[in-house]
Amino acid sequence: MIHSASSSSASARNDAIAAAASASTGRALPAPKDQIHIDKSATLRAALQQVPEIRPEVVERAKALAADPAYPSDSIVRRISAAIVNSPDLSEDLS
Repeated sequence: MIHSASSSSASARNDAIAAAASASTGRALPAPKDQIHIDKSATLRAALQQVPEIRPEVVERAKALAADPAYPSDSIVRRISAAIVNSPDLSEDLS
């Protein structure tokens, strides 16, 4: 779960500062860029709960592909193996 990086009191304080600055200069200040708004998270969570955990059509497609001796094709295997060989070894990253 993603939590907001700023507390509601910090957000309220930032809003008050922006309002005061706007009142004194007559211009609205841009909103801080380090805030996240999660007011739609409940809607998203409800939508995700509507998706079944097991989707029968996907299971059937997986069974059909697993039974197909030509799947995956040689070109797919070559592309995946090339991607693996060419990917960086993150265990050696010293940064």
